[in-house]
Amino acid sequence: MILRRLFLTVLCTSVLCLSQLGHSFYKTGGVTETMTRAASSFVSALNDEQKTKAQLPIDSPLISDWQIIPKETRKGLQLNEMNEVQRQAAIGLLRSVLSDIGYRKSTQIMHMENLLKELEVNKKNGAIRDSTRYYFTLFGTPELGKKWGLSIEGHHMSLNFLIEGDRVISSTPQAFAANPAIVRSENKAGVAVGTRMLRIEETVAFELVQSLSESQRVIAVLSEKATKEMRTLGVPQPTHEAPVGIPFSKLSALQQDQLKTLVNEYINATPDDVAEDRRQAIMSAGGWDAIHFSWEGALEPGIGHSYRVQGTTFLIEFVNTQPDAAGNLANHVHCLWRDIRGDFGVKL
Repeated sequence: MILRRLFLTVLCTSVLCLSQLGHSFYKTGGVTETMTRAASSFVSALNDEQKTKAQLPIDSPLISDWQIIPKETRKGLQLNEMNEVQRQAAIGLLRSVLSDIGYRKSTQIMHMENLLKELEVNKKNGAIRDSTRYYFTLFGTPELGKKWGLSIEGHHMSLNFLIEGDRVISSTPQAFAANPAIVRSENKAGVAVGTRMLRIEETVAFELVQSLSESQRVIAVLSEKATKEMRTLGVPQPTHEAPVGIPFSKLSALQQDQLKTLVNEYINATPDDVAEDRRQAIMSAGGWDAIHFSWEGALEPGIGHSYRVQGTTFLIEFVNTQPDAAGNLANHVHCLWRDIRGDFGVKL
């Protein structure tokens, strides 16, 4: 309980301080400088024993070891192994690599572990539900001009970055998940009934698929049964497959806007500079016309459904097929953004 209160105190303090900075938080010296300074501050706050967990060689094979399912152990140093000053530095590091949108998603996901702990008190996973079981790992030395990497990961979240010189050369895989996606019952964890996580990723996709004409659905809807899980979950690199579903060019103007809104929700989890790099990559590799949208499963909420959006440079996977911890059907979302050209800075 003490650790959770400390975590939430640090979290609230960070949100307050950083919100006052506005967009200048990313623009001063550029995003890579902001990230590097935050990472350096984090390392400086650790003792030698903690550094052996938190800092690994840049060429460590663990850099591509990622997963969002519950695990007893992960690489890196947990928040619950840090004192208050160290946790504040870690949260500052988290904040430096995300936009306001991404930061809100990540902190909601972390806090949701408190609700899961309550809902799963008699289940095997209940013991590892903890909002401070999130692991921070640096690869290499975070210094301006050097190449270094970062992983921030725990249940339902995996964020991965590689910085070189003045650029973020990789920001994938980017995985967020929510259980429950919509909170439907009163609880002692302080999560309001009706709270919804990863809302736009789901509602805009439903708006798009429900707006399709019969002839469009023949192309876009691949199966009446949803994929059970994201196909590339935990896989070091995405598979190279031809895009499936309906191409952007076969959508109406309104549907094209819906698909753009959906894709941009994933893009905009990162700071402005990184998000702009992602958009520029799309435009330089065939533009929006190279993007396809496909759907599997039910066309209404509450029944298993999944979708994929694939372009020349990226792959989005979304799955909502599992019941939530309280037993509500299709109320457990997993979603993912990957770089088709290679994650973790690898060129495929």
